[in-house]
Amino acid sequence: MIRVVIVDDQHLVRAGLTALLDRADDITVVGEADDGESGVATVVRERPDVVLMDVRMPGVDGLEATRRIVADTRLADVRVVVLTTFDADDYVFAAIAAGAAGFLLKDSGPDELRRGVRAAAAGDALLSPGVTRRVLDVVAAGRAHRPDPSRLARLTDREREVLAAVGAGLSNDEIAATLYMSPATARTHVSRILAKLHARDRAQLVVAAYETGLVTPGRTGGRPA
Repeated sequence: MIRVVIVDDQHLVRAGLTALLDRADDITVVGEADDGESGVATVVRERPDVVLMDVRMPGVDGLEATRRIVADTRLADVRVVVLTTFDADDYVFAAIAAGAAGFLLKDSGPDELRRGVRAAAAGDALLSPGVTRRVLDVVAAGRAHRPDPSRLARLTDREREVLAAVGAGLSNDEIAATLYMSPATARTHVSRILAKLHARDRAQLVVAAYETGLVTPGRTGGRPA
């Protein structure tokens, strides 16, 4: 059973997310909080698999709450997923820097929401590729940004292909199918890239793909060029 804590200052948002998640046989909401400080306390108490974290909250906001959760060694297995909207672009990269594992749009449909929670709990795909790409495309397009390919020198050509696929929002199984390798090989490549780029998780690999120019705003998914 995937255990979830929801942190959002709007009661209706929390109630709606809880209702949607509790309909799944493999997901249960074990706690709610209306600000970052009480959210961290709830996470420490409940030790969930996934936290759905709003960013804009009074007092301790979602970014600081995420930092505190990620920094707590007792919560090493907890994945924080940021709840975002298209008008919160400035927060997306800050959330990754704080340690967030991925994103979900607040208006995500029920199936997309549940898939995202399952993916975050599994630590496989960053979340729904569509959500990831739509959010990060908007962010990247709005930032004055010159790609820095120097970090790619640490990677083999094959690892660069895999990183581009991760940046496009593909899961390990999708990478395997796209690049004609086994899922186990895809997982091995991703693990090596994480180590070489000193990245915490796939969310940071997506940013690396953008910052090195492997993935550009508006580019569609599929086999990397």
